[in-house]
Amino acid sequence: MQNPPLLSILMPVYNEANTIHEIIKRVEAADLGAVSKELIIVDDASKDGTREILDDLRKDAAYKVYFHAQNMGKGAALRTALTYASGDIIIIQDADLEYDPAEYAELIKPILEGRADVVYGSRLTGAKVARSFNFWHFIGNKMLTFITNVLYNSILSDMETCYKVFRADVIKNLQIRSNRFDFEPEITAKILKRKHKLYEMPISYYGRDFAEGKKITWRDGFAAIWALIKFRFVD
Repeated sequence: MQNPPLLSILMPVYNEANTIHEIIKRVEAADLGAVSKELIIVDDASKDGTREILDDLRKDAAYKVYFHAQNMGKGAALRTALTYASGDIIIIQDADLEYDPAEYAELIKPILEGRADVVYGSRLTGAKVARSFNFWHFIGNKMLTFITNVLYNSILSDMETCYKVFRADVIKNLQIRSNRFDFEPEITAKILKRKHKLYEMPISYYGRDFAEGKKITWRDGFAAIWALIKFRFVD
């Protein structure tokens, strides 16, 4: 009898002591029907007590938990997590509470049905509840998505979304070089250049601000623009 499909959930973590218990609980509660799941957590040298929480958690064999000796960035943490992923489908999950794991089943459906190679969850369709964006984050996101669409002849609405879902063979056949938040434009550029079937679906979004722990800044926006331009012509 064929085994049920397996979803690998890659969770990069940096200084999320206030949310790590709750996000893990929500991931575990996500109902995927016949699809099984594994959670792979990579702590990127947290300094706020997250590391100690996860060190205790990994005593349970049900969890795959790994640690970076020094802070390297989200892209680097995802590369590490990917090496331990054994699923047929792979999704990225931030360790904050901005995205809802209850929506996994909807996001993986186009891949299970063979219609998509990659699915992006868009926060900007207006079809689901979304906490009001910080204006400058909204403008930055729109600008980066617009540049993506111009350079790669696409019609994405939310390039920077966390919820990116892949057939495992698609993402594992891409060499990801970026260490930080420029992972997002790099992976998008390479998917679009290779003409993979990319779908967008509406998702809920419960954004937080800097006072609540948000980490991405305007500097990351400039790095993302450079990545979009660079990977249009190389790699």
